[in-house]
Amino acid sequence: MAKTEKNRDKGKKGPQGIHEEVITTHINADFDALSSMLAASKLYPAATLVFPGSQEKSLRNFFINSVSYLFNFAKVKQVDPGRIKLLVLVDTRQKSRIGKFAQLAGKKGVEIHIYDHHPDSSDDVRGDVEIIRPTGSATAILTSLLREKDIAITPDEATIMCAGIHEDTGSFTFSSTTAEDYEAAAWLAGQGADHNIISDLLTRELTIEHLWLLNDLTRAAETRVIHGVEVAVTKVITDEYMPDFAVLVHRYMEMENLNAVFALAQMDDRIYLVARSRIEEVNAAEIARAFGGGGHPQAASAAIKDQTLIQVERSLNELLEMHINPVRKAVDMMSSPVIQIGSDETVKRAAEVMTRYNINVLLVVNEGILQGYITRQVVEKAVFFGLGDLRVQEYMNIEFSTVGPEASLKDIQDLIIRGRLRILPVVEDGKPLGVITRTDLLSILLGNLETPEMVYEARKNAPMVRKKNMAGVMRERLPKHLIELLKDLGRRADALNYDAYLVGGLVRDIFLKHENLDVDIVIEGDGIEFAREFARHHDVRVRSHRKFGTAVLIFPDGFKVDVATARIEYYEAPGAPPIVETSSLKLDLYRRDFTVNTLAIKLNQRHFGTLIDYFGAQKDIKDKVLRVLHNLSFVEDPTRMLRAVRFEQRFGFKIGKLTLSLLKNAVKMNWLEGIASRRILSEFKLILKEPDPLQAITRMNELQMLKFVHPDIRLTPQLQDLLREIREVIVWYRLLYLEQPLEPWKIYWYGVATPLDARTFSSLSGQMGIDQKSLFSRQEAEKLLDALFKFHGTNYELYTLLLPCGTEALLYLMAKAKSEKVKRLISFYFTRLKGARPLIDGNDLIKLGLKSGPVFKEILDRLLEARLNHLTKTRDDEIHFVKEAFGHLLHEREKKSDE
Repeated sequence: MAKTEKNRDKGKKGPQGIHEEVITTHINADFDALSSMLAASKLYPAATLVFPGSQEKSLRNFFINSVSYLFNFAKVKQVDPGRIKLLVLVDTRQKSRIGKFAQLAGKKGVEIHIYDHHPDSSDDVRGDVEIIRPTGSATAILTSLLREKDIAITPDEATIMCAGIHEDTGSFTFSSTTAEDYEAAAWLAGQGADHNIISDLLTRELTIEHLWLLNDLTRAAETRVIHGVEVAVTKVITDEYMPDFAVLVHRYMEMENLNAVFALAQMDDRIYLVARSRIEEVNAAEIARAFGGGGHPQAASAAIKDQTLIQVERSLNELLEMHINPVRKAVDMMSSPVIQIGSDETVKRAAEVMTRYNINVLLVVNEGILQGYITRQVVEKAVFFGLGDLRVQEYMNIEFSTVGPEASLKDIQDLIIRGRLRILPVVEDGKPLGVITRTDLLSILLGNLETPEMVYEARKNAPMVRKKNMAGVMRERLPKHLIELLKDLGRRADALNYDAYLVGGLVRDIFLKHENLDVDIVIEGDGIEFAREFARHHDVRVRSHRKFGTAVLIFPDGFKVDVATARIEYYEAPGAPPIVETSSLKLDLYRRDFTVNTLAIKLNQRHFGTLIDYFGAQKDIKDKVLRVLHNLSFVEDPTRMLRAVRFEQRFGFKIGKLTLSLLKNAVKMNWLEGIASRRILSEFKLILKEPDPLQAITRMNELQMLKFVHPDIRLTPQLQDLLREIREVIVWYRLLYLEQPLEPWKIYWYGVATPLDARTFSSLSGQMGIDQKSLFSRQEAEKLLDALFKFHGTNYELYTLLLPCGTEALLYLMAKAKSEKVKRLISFYFTRLKGARPLIDGNDLIKLGLKSGPVFKEILDRLLEARLNHLTKTRDDEIHFVKEAFGHLLHEREKKSDE
């Protein structure tokens, strides 16, 4: 989780008023919220404690009957949000759960500090200080800070804080409990926490009303099986508000030994939802958030207004269908298709296949039936001893375990871990359908932050959950018409029994909140057949490329969707074009350049919006780190080195330590020298198209990569100054709002290419797609700059001098010019001369009695000259000018007419 701290004294704005610093928490505050507020008040002694709304009944009773003298509380109506300079949020960061304090989110002049242990949500407030860790209680986080800062607390304070930890961890029985919760409680016990008082605070004696309600919960319960997962749903109606409803739901869950329960209660004018889950397939917090509530994957709640119980129950059923992840089976976890070899193939051939596909175990299959497997260690030793020409069957392992496609995660975990297996084939009728490797299993287990069997140390820095539903986020961040298109693509995939996924930069940019409408679809099936089938039902054209299994859907308005068959690529030499073969989604994503580009969103109707993250992309995006997927990534495709620099600068990321080391090694090995110049220049062109390419160019220079564009290009101080001037000139030009097309990257290219001779410049520019007619070499630039420096002519002469030059070339000259006179002349051309036209046109000349022909161009040029040189101002002036200057043509016309 993110951890960012700043010096709180930095930029402090004078004396604090009574309500200029406020500590608050979520509506319906519980003991953990209260305890966190108390702990925060020790860190912020000048702050006022304010509940944003109601508290749980037990908490209200505690205030009335217990140690309220400990707390410096103010009522929310007494606090003016306009006077708050510092807002401290504890046990929440959801905007919808902090009442009127939500208006301070993003407000200028208000600093926000956050201490929370809940999972991320799209409703989260962003803080100047964020300390967020996946502990069982928020109090544990703040307690650790008090310990670090050696802040003393009283036994009464320790008691309240320890009660908060006990409540939110179920007295350390909930699976969300961490070692940090135990450590915090132990320290608080050492500070004098009274466990008799804690027991009295948290023990809820059931009244006769509670028992009746518990009976109603039990009798109304229904067990539903959703995607193979059993879920209990129950509902009750009571005329009055019943405190401790969540306690009753927990009791019911324990009595019936349920894995997941969703309880609805109609009380007063609201519907209350309490959700509990012990299994990873059911995330209680996701369901509660959809109703405006919140919580943890294991325990969450929501209070719903302005809906009937029937409406809420219907919405709950839809959400359960959408958000419950299917029980993981072997067929869902395996990698396919199987990479295999026949038993009659040679050991040397097995080595080649392993190297090509970067695998360590190879299945041996004859006539579709699994015979055994052979490992890389065995193959390498056999080749080393000169046995490479022997058949694989001589050294393959014929004792192996398998599972069927319906095997559970637990079965697979038992086999791989207890049997110490490297690879577990998934087999049906003796035929291998796929494989599950030890790495696959580890990825699945690490991706599950709530797995009870995993020790705290292993979970602490684990990647984020592998799958979650993104449908809501997609609706929030993508245009409505695009959402409908993606659903159409998913429905068409369903019709063909294919799986369809949205992949690439668009998925990444949904997380980064960057605008991106480049749609890339991967099909587990035949991508070209899918594209053609989609076109048969929609008004689109298809352009396909059979060799690569790709197609492009072209819509009437020019919008394009790229479709690809899930494929694997391998390279026969560094930088060589890839060899493409059909594959699975996982192997398709593995061929991508960086982990941040490996996210996929499923589009099929039943699972629309399900995010798939095999390689920890979410964590890398959150940590702003750029990593390759394997150590030979830059060897396979050296142009990824330029892409690494571009993405690093565009997104404000850092290239990971290992990735940076691999990149530097690739530079040292000169892998880019073997790449076609056009491919390098194409990637460099993308760098120049970035909003501020100077940062990326500087980074390329630091990494000694500019030489791959051309050895003569070096980022000297003079070139840096020129590129900065170019940046300023582009900003100036855009502020003119001339509504004329501009390609800034060409200006930067002119700047970077300044050291090149005319022939090299022309050749490289052509490869970058610049029209030879618009090229502007260094020699031509120097010549024109000299002409402008010496210029003393008329406006029209300046116009004719600069007119042949493209906009980009002139802006380059403007940046390069040292003379203020030259800069003013180019500026004057853009603002006063370029685009000027005579006020009369050919039709007016015909009306004057002139015959249309080549002479019209001469007349209009003379009119433009007169206008630019201020010899004419109005239409009448121009008509008079024509009669004066070209009167002989008028007379000749009249004379011929008389004859």
